[in-house]
Amino acid sequence: MTSHLVQAVNVTKSFGNNEVLKGIDLSVRAGQVVCLLGPSGSGKTTFLRCINQLESIDGGRIWVDGELIGYAERGGRLHRLKDKEIAAQRREIGMVFQRFNLFPHMTVLENVCEAPCTVQGRRRKEVEAEAQTLLERVGLGDKPHAYPNELSGGQQQRVAIARALAMHPKLMLFDEPTSALDPELVGDVLAAMRDLASSGMTMIVVTHEMSFAREVADHVVFMDAGVVVEEGRPSEVLVNPQHRRTQDFLRRVTSEDDRGDDEGVRGSTP
Repeated sequence: MTSHLVQAVNVTKSFGNNEVLKGIDLSVRAGQVVCLLGPSGSGKTTFLRCINQLESIDGGRIWVDGELIGYAERGGRLHRLKDKEIAAQRREIGMVFQRFNLFPHMTVLENVCEAPCTVQGRRRKEVEAEAQTLLERVGLGDKPHAYPNELSGGQQQRVAIARALAMHPKLMLFDEPTSALDPELVGDVLAAMRDLASSGMTMIVVTHEMSFAREVADHVVFMDAGVVVEEGRPSEVLVNPQHRRTQDFLRRVTSEDDRGDDEGVRGSTP
């Protein structure tokens, strides 16, 4: 399983009687940007959380950089790793959530430095210098001493991206990182993600931002009701979808975007 940075095979996950993932297969090469699209409840976020082992899987296998995630396989059977071992695997995988989850009592710089210093045991001076560089990269080089409540939602999300990058992850997971933001704040976050993609970071992004998927993704996966319905290059899936469910979803998303633009125009009229 070394030809791909991420390899998921027949992944299943249920919550009680609700089967959320019904056998998901996904392959992601190093440096690739993959966007997961689909309606709410399709299993996208759950699948992302399974990759990072925030949720345990019920069946199948997930490898990251050739390492089986969350389990050890002995005699053809899976055995759950200890929490400490799972935490060590998770350090290799950065994750940015819908909500920013910054420590409110810490400055921006302290938020970015916390995990590298306490989890990885790196030297504070070295980490602070790198953190400042990361903040400049996401356009917040002038905010190291600000507190989260002094920042806009878009700025907080960019701090969250810098915080994840400070751990030197092999893989970055984004769970609808712009969904909690006001529309005018979305652009700066997407710009930071575009920069990250252009640097060669491997990324799996759950998003409803069709323009981002169209411009940045190497591969698009459309999920619905816990299965992969359709996947391929953005020019294939987004421009000429083959499956009726994909067509209906894209038509609905496009009409909602158009309606939002119209309302924005009307709202700005004196």
